[in-house]
Amino acid sequence: MGPGAQKSSRGKYVIASIAAVVMTVALASCVVGGEEETDAATVVEDFVTALNNHDVDAAANLTSYPNAARASISQMFDGLEARSTDFDVAQVIDLGSDSGFFTLDAAWNFGEGKDWTYQSQGEVRDLSVGWRVSWDPSVIVPGLGSGRTVDYTRTDAAPPKVVDAGGTLLMNEQTINAITLDPASMPDPVDSTRRLAKVIEPVAPLVASESMLADLAAHPGQSITAVLLRDPDYLYLESDFAIPGVVVVKTPKLIASDRRINSPLLDPLRTAWQANRDATAGWAVNLVDQNGAAVKQAGFQGPSGPDVAATMDSHTQLAAIEAVVSAGTPAAIVAIRPSDGAILAAAQNNQAIEQGPIAFTGLRPAGGALDLVRLASSMQNGVEPRAVSGEQLADTARQLGLGNGFHIPSLEQQTATFASDGSGGNESVNNIVANRTSSGAGEPQVTPFGMAMLAASIARGSAPTPMMVFGQPATADTAASALPEDVTNRLRDSMRGAGGLVGYPDLIAAGAASGDDRWFFGSRGDLAFAVFVADADGNDRAQQMTEKLFQELAKPADK
Repeated sequence: MGPGAQKSSRGKYVIASIAAVVMTVALASCVVGGEEETDAATVVEDFVTALNNHDVDAAANLTSYPNAARASISQMFDGLEARSTDFDVAQVIDLGSDSGFFTLDAAWNFGEGKDWTYQSQGEVRDLSVGWRVSWDPSVIVPGLGSGRTVDYTRTDAAPPKVVDAGGTLLMNEQTINAITLDPASMPDPVDSTRRLAKVIEPVAPLVASESMLADLAAHPGQSITAVLLRDPDYLYLESDFAIPGVVVVKTPKLIASDRRINSPLLDPLRTAWQANRDATAGWAVNLVDQNGAAVKQAGFQGPSGPDVAATMDSHTQLAAIEAVVSAGTPAAIVAIRPSDGAILAAAQNNQAIEQGPIAFTGLRPAGGALDLVRLASSMQNGVEPRAVSGEQLADTARQLGLGNGFHIPSLEQQTATFASDGSGGNESVNNIVANRTSSGAGEPQVTPFGMAMLAASIARGSAPTPMMVFGQPATADTAASALPEDVTNRLRDSMRGAGGLVGYPDLIAAGAASGDDRWFFGSRGDLAFAVFVADADGNDRAQQMTEKLFQELAKPADK
């Protein structure tokens, strides 16, 4: 090939190379939406993917200022704590060979009906390290930056109250002042605890220096709570708490307005109250500046929820409290209104409180407590009481409110359990209301709440639907039919002797024993009750407690 031919070939090669470069540049400049994307579009897509994956480091590393981006992106996710986050690329526009402009669509969800959507904008540039998102906090949230943070908050109106069955205030939200001791700021623990014990003596005489020092020793280096004070007590003593190491922590809490009222129903009522608040809560997304000033970006103010109408009757509850403390061993009382299933009272003494809410969840061997159920079952099945099977006993018990699987909103409870093999269902019954002892091995078990349901069912003629809050009745696993009328009448007749408790002609009741446990249950008018005493020091301990209950009920109610 001659020189001319070589020159011509070289020229064609150069021209072809230039054409390839031009074509590559042209393809790289195509608008997003074609089959090829620019490097600007790629970095934006990768940035959005990292955000949607909550991969803070990956997103930050795609920006021009990773450290600053990492801090802002982390704060955004931490401050919002959304259920779901969705960033989408709305558009990317090339502004030349080394820069571009993009728009993002963002959607945040914080729960049903709580959605925040917006659009943000940003720029990309071809830097020495490659294409990067030009960092500005407003790229992820408009207005973010300059010391501002973004936060999701709940918004509530004034808190509702809890009222009792008569509409009287039962519980309301009050400020509780936790008087704590911080060992890190207490140079002389002995002196500080002595001074504090003297200050709180008028309201908490049992909190001594020695007990506080013991708590501090048991939790080295940790703060301990010496006492919890309601606002009136705290305000009376406030000026005296200037003691080294004493720190006051204020917390709003729903508490009984009457200091005398204590009940295993109070915590479930708090749960019901909180559910009320949650159902009416509003929400807000705010941009918050360094001074704490907030500018709302989305959301609404939650309306005030209705007051919680508890079924508890304060007079009956106070009477039950006075009665239950008469025992020196764990004891509980539950009262139910047979006509509508309203739980009127539940009380436990201190010994029972240490074991938890036994009034509702404390299953104990039934022993003679199920003699009436066995009698009813024998009448329905045409057999002698001693021949009643475990399955027959459980079926009849469900008709009387025991073991029916009630689900009461906000209240954890059980009525009874029955052995799957029917054990405990074949014992003889010589005297329906007589006390008898039992080891409880393999027997059905009952709770004080279950026995109150039994008493209410006999009084009513069918099992009532229990409830702790008016308008929130229980549901049951199975629908139980009522007992035949003749069976119900027989049960009532067997209880006419009032279990040995005299002086109450309108009382139908029965006493029972299981080992050293004692039961007494029955009804007067529209009040059904169950009294339980564990490890009783006498056969008539439950009857004595019941009589104390009636004496207290006879007193005028507080106005």
